[in-house]
Amino acid sequence: MIHKPILIGSVFLMLMLFLFACKGSSETTMPPQNDTKETKNIKILALGDSYTKGESVAQKSSFPYQLKAKLESDNSFKVTQLKVVAETGWSTSNLSSALNVEQIKDTFDLVTLLIGVNNQFRKIPIQDFETEFLDLLQRAIGYAGNDKSKVVVLSIPDYGATPFGAGSAALIGKDIDRYNSVKKSIANLVGVTYINITPISRKGAEDNSLVASDGLHPSAKMYTLWVEEMLQEVRQKLNN
Repeated sequence: MIHKPILIGSVFLMLMLFLFACKGSSETTMPPQNDTKETKNIKILALGDSYTKGESVAQKSSFPYQLKAKLESDNSFKVTQLKVVAETGWSTSNLSSALNVEQIKDTFDLVTLLIGVNNQFRKIPIQDFETEFLDLLQRAIGYAGNDKSKVVVLSIPDYGATPFGAGSAALIGKDIDRYNSVKKSIANLVGVTYINITPISRKGAEDNSLVASDGLHPSAKMYTLWVEEMLQEVRQKLNN
């Protein structure tokens, strides 16, 4: 009778030691956690006019460069190349001619196309715009490796909502809508994403901080709003 408590105590002690050993073993064999996200290298091509170049703002404040900075902000992406083919005053034919000279050979992960305001401003027949814009869109798709999902068409901003265009705001706005209707129809027909930034541009009529110092082009603040509008769509495209 006097040996039973000793036996029970010994068994209990051995069991506890065994469980402790098992627990220690399981903890030491757990694989290390890796929270580091893999950064994806990407190349971006931005095609357009003054709205893509970023007239009257610093280069880093233009929408292509703000988009680059935003994409890189959480280390999800690294933009290894950002090529901008855009100049103030360019119409569709000017951009097409510039691309003929550029002879772009690289394939890009994202191509943006924002063109048309100077066609409207110069009163170039909208039929010519339709033909030339379709050609530019097809070229943009080619620069994206013939992948339509990597191309984004941006609507034409309404410069009638600026001090420069305020005197003819209603007429300009109506004409811009007409050109954008053509752009959207072609983008939908081809199967390319169309992002409408025109409503954002019209906020400039009530908020002078959205207009650059020249009284005509967007400020850095407005470009930020454009990037916010397109960011989710762009991220989705780059992740596919």
